[in-house]
Amino acid sequence: MMNFRPPDTRTRPSNGSNSSVTAEKALSFISKGWQEVRSSADADLQLIKNRANSFKNLADREFENFLNSASISSPFVVPVITSSATTMTPVKEIDFVKKLKPKLSEIRRVYSSPEFKWPTQGKLKIDLSAIKNAIVSEVEEEERWRKWRRERLKEEGQFGEFNWEPIKAFKTRLRELEVELTGSSSSAADIFEGIKNSEFVVKVKSSLKSICKEPEETKGVPPLDVPELLAYLVRQSSPFLDQIGIKRDISEKIVESLYSKGQSKLLLHSLPGGESSLIDSEIMNDELDLRIASVLQSTGHCYEGGFWGDAKQNPAGDKRHVAIVTTASLPWMTGTAVNPLFRAAYLAKSEKQNVTLLVPWLCKSDQELVYPNQLTFSSPEDQELYIRNWLEERIGFKANFKISFYPGKFAKERRSILPAGDTSQFIPSRDADIAILEEPEHLNWYHHGKRWTDKFNHVVGIVHTNYLEYIKREKNGALQAFFVKHINNWVTRAYCDKVLRLSAATQDLPKSLVCNVHGVNPKFLKIGKKAAADRQSGEKVFSKGAYFLGKMVWAKGYRELIDLLSKHKTDLDGFNLDVFGNGEDAHEVESTAKRLNLNVNFMKGRDHADDSLHGYKVFINPSISDVLCTATAEALAMGKFVVCADHPSNEFFQAFPNCFTYKTPEDFVAKVEEAMFSEPHPLTPEEQYKLSWEAATQRFMEYSDLDKVLSSETSLDRRHRKGMGKSVSMPNLEQMVDGGLAFAHNCLTGNEFLRLCTGAIPRTRDYDQQHCNDLRLLPPQVENPIYGW
Repeated sequence: MMNFRPPDTRTRPSNGSNSSVTAEKALSFISKGWQEVRSSADADLQLIKNRANSFKNLADREFENFLNSASISSPFVVPVITSSATTMTPVKEIDFVKKLKPKLSEIRRVYSSPEFKWPTQGKLKIDLSAIKNAIVSEVEEEERWRKWRRERLKEEGQFGEFNWEPIKAFKTRLRELEVELTGSSSSAADIFEGIKNSEFVVKVKSSLKSICKEPEETKGVPPLDVPELLAYLVRQSSPFLDQIGIKRDISEKIVESLYSKGQSKLLLHSLPGGESSLIDSEIMNDELDLRIASVLQSTGHCYEGGFWGDAKQNPAGDKRHVAIVTTASLPWMTGTAVNPLFRAAYLAKSEKQNVTLLVPWLCKSDQELVYPNQLTFSSPEDQELYIRNWLEERIGFKANFKISFYPGKFAKERRSILPAGDTSQFIPSRDADIAILEEPEHLNWYHHGKRWTDKFNHVVGIVHTNYLEYIKREKNGALQAFFVKHINNWVTRAYCDKVLRLSAATQDLPKSLVCNVHGVNPKFLKIGKKAAADRQSGEKVFSKGAYFLGKMVWAKGYRELIDLLSKHKTDLDGFNLDVFGNGEDAHEVESTAKRLNLNVNFMKGRDHADDSLHGYKVFINPSISDVLCTATAEALAMGKFVVCADHPSNEFFQAFPNCFTYKTPEDFVAKVEEAMFSEPHPLTPEEQYKLSWEAATQRFMEYSDLDKVLSSETSLDRRHRKGMGKSVSMPNLEQMVDGGLAFAHNCLTGNEFLRLCTGAIPRTRDYDQQHCNDLRLLPPQVENPIYGW
């Protein structure tokens, strides 16, 4: 294509002839240039078309080769790469290529024919009829198959696993409803009226009204009168009245008298024939609670919280957590060291809850005073290892529970271990769910810290010791017992949700029940089974006479034993008694028996399961200061006779045929002679189970409500649960009194002067530096920078 440049006419003359010639040349030049441009464009278009045809022919050949490869004798396979690069494994034949071959061939012929022309307009129109027909044919075939299947199933009356009858019935009911609404008239107002009055709508409206309307019993509830208010106030104030000396039965009589005045007419109408009777206290309490609750509900009042209570922790994780806190630890062989250890093992055995045993840690100077045979530990880890080895030797399985330590001090005058500092802080808040306080009064005499019932969701106390009986034996014992009795009431009410007493020999504490939740070491049951088997085979099992085993202090029954033997020395002529024990009063007890010329042989204390004790036939225990003597239970488990006093502490053992109880000194002599000249009865399987820790754990779960607590939501969830309940719909004055007692106790125990006046060990409100070193604790001033007053 030529470059166009117009002529320069600026220097030429402008006459007519020259102008016409110039115009003709210009037009000729423009025409020639346009022809060249068009011919060049045609050449370019033809080149593009040729290249497109070439590309189309190449694609047709490649596609034809692909189709031909599917029709050969060997199937088309997809190669799979293996460890060898040259190995090809057939996976699956491509059958759909064979199905598409006729249709694709037809498409190829259409677009490869010479008659096919590219569209000259801006839009390309491609005939997709072949693809459409191929797809439609497949869809029609599938639809015909589905139609045939539906007709076949319709004839059988079902579709797959679903019955069509409910749908038919529902459609029929809709048609009937439509006929009812539109049968008589077809106007919109008539149809709306029909819907409004239809049976279905009427039923829905009545259901909604029954849900939304107020209960009829809340209407017209008469208000509380003055006697009812006074009765409720006196009943809720019974904890405070008990502290000032007004007994529970007196306050119940006052409540009964006040409440009966307002309810006399109602009771006369409710009793048959107009007869009147005294109101049962429990029924009266329930009626009073329901009366108060109904009045509060009718007014719309709902009490949502406590005056003293704090928010408790929700248990973390799937399992609940049980913390057992006790006042002694092995190797001190005392009841509060052994029994909580077995309880922790058997609670953890079920693996339904996590268990932690919290025991006191004594510094080395105190260990030398408490632990036998000069046994001491340099670290808590060493003592924990000793405890676990001792336990596993006796129970026969590995107990999966945690052992923790809290600071403790040994009180020589009281011969017991007292906590130093706040014991509750050694249970982390994430594990503060359920607490079992072994000897709750002992743990809380000088407790200055967080309230147990505030930190834990459920707190159970287990009373081991009859402190009042021990205190009465001391100087000014009656006066001391009076104060200790009220202090025990105070602390157990303030810090426990429920209290279990091992026997009726203990003090009657608030919120308490009597139940033996202790078992015997499995080792003693094995000894008893072996003795029964040996006797059945004809062997002589019991070759020795009578014995007594216990800590050698006067309060453990030694005073009663010496009195009985000395008074009936002539009646028991030829009777010898072997005594095993160590203790503070050992020298005095031995000298007294020697002075009275009693036939008693004193020997060093030893384990009750020792082989040297298996041959004794009669165990004598005259103690009346015990709550539940563990040695008595062990002797029964070994198949021996037991001679003990007819006392509330022995009520659990009286059901066993080998237990002889006496009421008088003369009866004691008769029971001893009967036991010495008889043979014990072998224990039945039921009696063996009753003595076991499995049965004791079951009793504990039941009487402490622990089975209900573990299988239900936490007390925090129950406290926030909606609905009318006695503890939610009205304030609980008893809880307010308990909280006030806990607050007052916390204030008193925070003062060092008052602590010393009541017999506390000096400087035990906090743990000392030695405890910080042994237990790796922060100093109290660092742990609690703002600490009381």
